Amino acid sequence: MQAAREGQGPTLIEAFTYRMGAHTTTDDPTRYRLAAELEAWKLKDPIERVKAYLIRSELADREFFERVDAEASELGTRIRRSCLEMPDPEPSAMFENIYAEPNALIDAEREQFAAYLDSFVPAEEAR
Repeated sequence: MQAAREGQGPTLIEAFTYRMGAHTTTDDPTRYRLAAELEAWKLKDPIERVKAYLIRSELADREFFERVDAEASELGTRIRRSCLEMPDPEPSAMFENIYAEPNALIDAEREQFAAYLDSFVPAEEAR
């Protein structure tokens, strides 16, 4: 750390933190975590620690963080709504922008997938 402080070039900082929430909406961390473990890590939460430091140093106040939280919530809502309103991409689009150069394996998989999709009978022909 001292080398970085003295401007002696790039320094790798390996930082560990703790996933406070569940992996997914179906995950129940209480099955494999102790409540005491979660509480101990809450005290080390880097976001909460910086927030407390900024408030304690009078560089920000609670109202500032309330505004940030409200803005983040509104932005998240707007982004989720916009994503849901987007048209579905063509199924074969998943093969685009994989490699900068043509790739034989991707080309073969794209052809196989196209043949698979072509094997379905359109709904109007199924009647």
